[in-house]
Amino acid sequence: MGECEEFKDDSVRDAPVLGFLHRAGANADCLVLTHGAGANCQSPLLRALAEAFCATGVTVLRCDLPFRQARPHGPPMRGSAEKDQEGLRAAVSAMRRASAGRIFLGGHSYGGRQASMLAAATPALVDRLLLLSYPLHPPKRPEQMRTAHFYSLQTPALFVSGERDGFGSKAEMEAGLKLIPAPTELLMVQGAGHELLTPKNRAELPGRVVEAFLEFSKD
Repeated sequence: MGECEEFKDDSVRDAPVLGFLHRAGANADCLVLTHGAGANCQSPLLRALAEAFCATGVTVLRCDLPFRQARPHGPPMRGSAEKDQEGLRAAVSAMRRASAGRIFLGGHSYGGRQASMLAAATPALVDRLLLLSYPLHPPKRPEQMRTAHFYSLQTPALFVSGERDGFGSKAEMEAGLKLIPAPTELLMVQGAGHELLTPKNRAELPGRVVEAFLEFSKD
C-alpha cells in the first residue's frame, strides 16, 4: 500500500486544495475524491476507498470542498456550489501536475453531484467519474430531480448506489442514467442506504467498488 500524507496546494487563488494524498507511484492514474454535505474527507467511506484504490496502484487525493474548509460543521452554504466546483477543478489541476496518468474525479452525494456538474460544464476535464450515492432528488420529493445537467455529461460515469437510498431508487437511477449521452454503469449495493458503508459490508464494499471502477475504466 502506498504512503498517505497531508496535502495542500495554493496554486489557485481563492480555491486552496486541502486533504490527504495516497501515493501509488509517479505514473499512476489518480482519483480525486470528495465528501458529502454532512462530512469531510476523513469520512470512513472515503478513507476505505482511498486505501483500496491505492492498494491496486491508483493514487487518490481525498479532499475537503471549499464549504468544508470555511467551517468544520454544517451543510453547504447557499450559493456555495460554484466555489465547491472550482475547488474540485483546482484539485484536478494539482493532480495533473503531480501525476502522468489518467485523472478521475469522484465524490459522495453532494460531492459527487458537484463533480458531475463540473464535468458536464468541462467535458475534457477528467477521464472518468465515480459517483457515490448520487442524490437524484431530496428524500420523499421525487419531483425535484437533480438531472438537468445529465443531458450535457460527456464523461463516462460509474454510479454506486445503495438499494435503500432515499435519494433515489434503483428504478429512478436507471431512468436518470438514460439521460446521459456518455457511457454509464450502475452498481447497486444490497442492504445499504445513502452512506453506502455498513458494518456488514465494510470488509468487502471498497474492493468491490474498486474492481467495478477499474473494469469500467479500461481503455
